[in-house]
Amino acid sequence: MADPAPRLRSILIAIAPEQIALFKSIVESYDNLATLRTEDPARHYMRIYFGEDQAADVEQLLESLGGQFSIRVVG
Repeated sequence: MADPAPRLRSILIAIAPEQIALFKSIVESYDNLATLRTEDPARHYMRIYFGEDQAADVEQLLESLGGQFSIRVVG
């Protein structure tokens, strides 16, 4: 029997507009860890999508980047 499809999770963050491109390139440089999409361009909200089994790694990455970027978790 094949494994069921992985479950996706997401985190909505707000980030300073001038930091978005660099932040996105850093996160996406971790192969197959997460994908970012713009949720609300007016508010600079980005949604980070990742597999349920990657949640701890994504949270650790966000924490480690928190000193370099002004990241605010919205939801």
